[in-house]
Amino acid sequence: MMVAIGWLVVLASVIGGFTLAGGHLIILFQPIEYLIIFGAAGAALVAGNSPKTLKATLGGFGTAFKGSRYGKKLNMETLGLLYAIFTRARKEGLMAIEEDIDDPDNSELFQSAPTVMKDHHTVEFITDYLRLMVSSTLDVHQIDNLMDLDIDTHHEEADLPRSSIAKMGEALPAFGIVAAVLGVVHTLESVHLPPSELGKLIAAALVGTFLGILAAYAFINPVANNLEHKINDSTKYQQSIKAALIAFMNGYPPQVAVEFGRKVLYASDRPGFAELEDYLKQSK
Repeated sequence: MMVAIGWLVVLASVIGGFTLAGGHLIILFQPIEYLIIFGAAGAALVAGNSPKTLKATLGGFGTAFKGSRYGKKLNMETLGLLYAIFTRARKEGLMAIEEDIDDPDNSELFQSAPTVMKDHHTVEFITDYLRLMVSSTLDVHQIDNLMDLDIDTHHEEADLPRSSIAKMGEALPAFGIVAAVLGVVHTLESVHLPPSELGKLIAAALVGTFLGILAAYAFINPVANNLEHKINDSTKYQQSIKAALIAFMNGYPPQVAVEFGRKVLYASDRPGFAELEDYLKQSK
């Protein structure tokens, strides 16, 4: 949503400023320049990425237009779910949560967190490590290390579309220069035309540079930045879950374990201590 708003403001500022200065919008409509710049950028994107990354990159544009799913509400619900799981495991033993781990879709505990259940990556992340805690011989340090590797892999994979979009943004000004140079070449081979016609050709060539820079800094790079923030939010969310799970494996009571998870969150997305305490009491 914020991306769309930003794009509209950019267009209003740039086009509005150009018009107010006496410029004619028609001169900015140069289909050949658009073809050279965006065709070359799209082709370079295809040439430099695997089909899997290309698909993820296209999905990245869609993700950038959506609002962030990570916020206080999701964090509160996630910590509440972990607290409920820890409480049952502590009261009834680890084997009591085995059925919940194996079938979260039919688990009363997991169904109490509908927002969390919408993200199968998060559900798998929680159930996989609870399963290791219940049935494996790994100690807490080994699981801690495995979780770090898992989070790093998730971060790197999520960063692939952002990286591709950022590189496209870096390339667009250069393709704008390519379009401008080709326009100048065309102008030089047309010196027999009257000055008024040559002026239009030069203006069209300069529009290429303008388009490349504008597309990069006003449209593509903000998308990459937006995705970077969402990836960081996702990583911080997983680190919060990890902190709570590791604290519980180290023997801390459920209330204290979720406090470990709460403290890892960014301050802007973190529920207050009393706020979380009230939420946990209400969810009992």
